[in-house]
Amino acid sequence: MGRRKKISTAQPVLLSVADVAIQLGVCRTTVYKYIYSEGLPSMLLGGSRRIHPESLQTWLKQLEATSL
Repeated sequence: MGRRKKISTAQPVLLSVADVAIQLGVCRTTVYKYIYSEGLPSMLLGGSRRIHPESLQTWLKQLEATSL
């Protein structure tokens, strides 16, 4: 009998700039602006910017609180 593959539905540990852009409905350039000018926390891993999902959610909540 064949082996079954498990499909993970868990969120990725880190998001790419492109992933964040898709989630926010903006272009990648805008995400880089958020990182470098607006304080979106990110890290550089292997030459690529990565964003922790919890950091993104916290940043969005702070942004929402300041824009009220």
